[in-house]
Amino acid sequence: MEVAVLAIIFGSIFGIFYLYFSTRNKERLALIEKGADASIFNIGKRTGASWKVVVINLAFLLMGIGLGVFIGNILDTYTGLDEDAVYPAMIFLLAGAGLYVGYTQTKKALED
Repeated sequence: MEVAVLAIIFGSIFGIFYLYFSTRNKERLALIEKGADASIFNIGKRTGASWKVVVINLAFLLMGIGLGVFIGNILDTYTGLDEDAVYPAMIFLLAGAGLYVGYTQTKKALED
């Protein structure tokens, strides 16, 4: 039974990728046959700055998680709040704040 479930999952993933790439290839071949310019395939693609976006967002996310654990520990130690609620709340709150800061910094970096 487990093997069948795994086969279905992997088969579905393979099918999705196969359909995506084969359809994309057919569309491109049809456009080339009609004489369309090849530069349309590069529309919307990012340049070499895409790794900077990942690094900036990951850095701020990890800083937010670390700060969330730290503040959760402080709240747990010095207040009577429930530790089962304080840690996840602080981690999610500050991880979200870190992602927001990362988004704004990325937007600012890409505008320059």
